[in-house]
Amino acid sequence: MTSDDSRYEAVSSRDARFDGEFFFAVSTTGIYCRPSCPATTPKRRNVTFFPTAAAAQGGGFRACRRCRPDAVPGSADWNVRADLVGRAMRLIGDGVVDREGVAGLATRLGYSARQVQRQLNAEVGAGPIALARAQRAHTARVLLQTTTLQAAEIAFASGFASVRQFNDTVREIYALTPGELRAAPPGRSSRFGSVGTADGAGGVPLRLAHRGPYAADRIFDHLAARALTGIEEMTGEHGDRTYRRTLRLPHGTGIAEVRERTGDGWLECRLHLGDLRDLTTATQRMRRLFDLDADPDAVAERLGAVPALAPLVARTPGLRAPGAADVHELAVRAVLGQQVSVAAGRRLGSALVHTHGAPLQVPSGTLTRTFPDPADLAGAGLEELGVPASRRDTLRSVAAALAEGRIGLDPGADRDQAEKELLSLRGVGPWTAGYIRMRALGDPDVLLTGDVAALAGMRHTGADPVDAGAWRPWRTYAMHHFWGAAADRRRAVAA
Repeated sequence: MTSDDSRYEAVSSRDARFDGEFFFAVSTTGIYCRPSCPATTPKRRNVTFFPTAAAAQGGGFRACRRCRPDAVPGSADWNVRADLVGRAMRLIGDGVVDREGVAGLATRLGYSARQVQRQLNAEVGAGPIALARAQRAHTARVLLQTTTLQAAEIAFASGFASVRQFNDTVREIYALTPGELRAAPPGRSSRFGSVGTADGAGGVPLRLAHRGPYAADRIFDHLAARALTGIEEMTGEHGDRTYRRTLRLPHGTGIAEVRERTGDGWLECRLHLGDLRDLTTATQRMRRLFDLDADPDAVAERLGAVPALAPLVARTPGLRAPGAADVHELAVRAVLGQQVSVAAGRRLGSALVHTHGAPLQVPSGTLTRTFPDPADLAGAGLEELGVPASRRDTLRSVAAALAEGRIGLDPGADRDQAEKELLSLRGVGPWTAGYIRMRALGDPDVLLTGDVAALAGMRHTGADPVDAGAWRPWRTYAMHHFWGAAADRRRAVAA
């Protein structure tokens, strides 16, 4: 969307592809909405456009009760962009401002607080405090509508400094008191809203929104093939599976459950948290793991124009690139899985979890542990894993660098710098550093030129790596298409 007129066309056609990419506010009603809001389209002269919900709130508009604009997917721009604003938006989404304040955000980014404030105001229409405030309000709404917690408990779990601040913010953004918001239905249509139904199963039920088609079977197949015993499990039949895993979070541990069966633009998720202050962080980690902020239409438009890729894109609409629920875990697993098969990497990872993972206080089914902390691995012998001494040395080296903060893999990390620092560690080669960049750092434009499986997929489809420049900025998705083509080829030969 490059002009307000084109944005208005998207609003007029209720185009859900742009939900989360921008918001529109109506001067005559004082509300702001997502582009796909089902309400009557307002007249153009009464509409103002905003890049974020926080900017619309700062303009004095309240959230629409019908389309729930606070429940949209995040903008795919923040995944693509590696600049200050993109990194800042990813960190704010992860809850850094609530935990560390604006000063902590600025320190992580390597800029002054004033520079961060100025850049965010200029590009997204709101500063870090306003963006974090909008996110806190959304978290509060979810807890109000899915739990029986008292308002004071919800206020502090959402990140508010006081109950008064919580009450004032909820009234300002939703034009309802917390009690009225709790009594209000989540949305008039099953297509809108971010909360599921409280059904006595425990935990916080969520609807994780995505835009466009979603190839759930592919991402669930990927996770099932790599699930580590003790921290992950896949239950149910193909098409209606549930992925469950443990989480190490800033304030405690948790268990996340995500269902394969998609709703009308969302995945069902349930979070069981030891401390509800971790709700925002846990939600964002699941969004990154399942690549829910992607723009599949933009990916398909670019890759579908490449003759070798066009059949793959048409065959698997909405293909996603899985990220990571725990970036440190992903880095360790990448090192452990170097130069071995997926099945062998899974066996090694499961052995590592069994030997060094911390037990859950209350196990849940086969979920009994959390993945080992890097600090615990940095000095571990690891001989029991049965891997060569050289790779054990690499694993300990990576774990030590992560534990000491010498390598940053948080959502706002500088991707180029992180890859450079990884490559400086003995035993870490381009494939491992690139794979960590792809998944832990969520870079949508990584090409693993030496990957054997991807090269097999390229040969099968007639793709030439020399032409990879035409795949930018979505080379990560091209990789997943090639991996899928290679896997399909192996299955066809086996049959």
